[in-house]
Amino acid sequence: MSAVLIYVVVGVAILVLGGAIGLIAFVNGRKQPKAPPADRGGGVITEERPPGGPGPLEAPTDEVPDEETGAPVTTLERPEGTAGRLVRLRQRLSRSQGGLGRGLLLLLSRDRLDEDTWEEIEDTLITADVGVGPTTELVERLRTRLRVEGSASQAHDVLREELLALVDPEMDRRIAITGEGDLPGVVLVVGVNGAGKTTSVGKLARVLVAEDKTVVLGAADTFRAAATEQLSTWGERVGVHVVTGPEGSDPASVAFDSVRTGMEQGADVVVIDTAGRLQNKAGLMDELGKVKRVVEKQARVTEVLLVLDATTGQNGLVQARVFRDVVDVTGIVLTKLDGSAKGGIVVAVQRELGVPVKLVGVGEGADDLAPFEPHAFVDALLGQDQA
Repeated sequence: MSAVLIYVVVGVAILVLGGAIGLIAFVNGRKQPKAPPADRGGGVITEERPPGGPGPLEAPTDEVPDEETGAPVTTLERPEGTAGRLVRLRQRLSRSQGGLGRGLLLLLSRDRLDEDTWEEIEDTLITADVGVGPTTELVERLRTRLRVEGSASQAHDVLREELLALVDPEMDRRIAITGEGDLPGVVLVVGVNGAGKTTSVGKLARVLVAEDKTVVLGAADTFRAAATEQLSTWGERVGVHVVTGPEGSDPASVAFDSVRTGMEQGADVVVIDTAGRLQNKAGLMDELGKVKRVVEKQARVTEVLLVLDATTGQNGLVQARVFRDVVDVTGIVLTKLDGSAKGGIVVAVQRELGVPVKLVGVGEGADDLAPFEPHAFVDALLGQDQA
């Protein structure tokens, strides 16, 4: 009996061991190999420029079923790198802005540049929202150079050089996201409702993720019902944490919690969407000032981006002056630039605030926010697509 018992025990042990080996092989077979990290493109938008070339443009990933439960799981989207954004910037601007440059070249190419012609040139520039001061400066320089340097055949080159000088390619257009020590950088995004502020925050998050930055978003526009939900959706698409508060709650409290969360998570940057109820100007400005003071109890605000709708033209300058006086704007985001033939607002707003246009919206797509590139913009004004 003892020999039989030994055989039984050995047989059971073999069965158990074989089952365990089979189970391990089955589980390992179900695991998917981890894909290597994608090359998302070099960083030309923020101060720190990680190495690497332009990454491929890929469409967002659709929902896929979970292997265990079968329930749909939304995978994260991979935002487009900077190289692709710049290509689209040139293409979109060349289609929408070329009318201004072509009109100027037509006038400058006349056989005789009399006073009437120069008045037409001035009218063209002012109509394009360049502003009276910059227009006067540009016209005087064009008159001097064309009188001294040669004929109308050189008008194109002279106009390009002078427009480029007016846009000022020497301005530092990088987004300041580097905090002090181990603290995250803090970007406040301000602007009136309707300018595309919350959408720009969501798109900026994608720009930062594409540069391999860790980001926390703060939904501090608590007075607009859809703003928190809208920003949360943007964050979910690229795996960015969004700090929210109850509707109508204190925006400064949400901003404070956002920075604290960014510090706890070791994030590179916290981007805060602020309220934009300009109809209550005094209250809004007090609110924005409070948000900045509260945030800086924990970490320095490294960038204040003002979002302006390019189609509003000179009305945008009025808005810019209001925000400048309260929160020390450091950069401009121009939305809907591709849909406006009045590209002169770039010159006007830079001259008004003394700060650069850093980002421009060139479409409705999720990755249609691009760094402003002066050479591409001027070429677009002159109807040239150098993509």
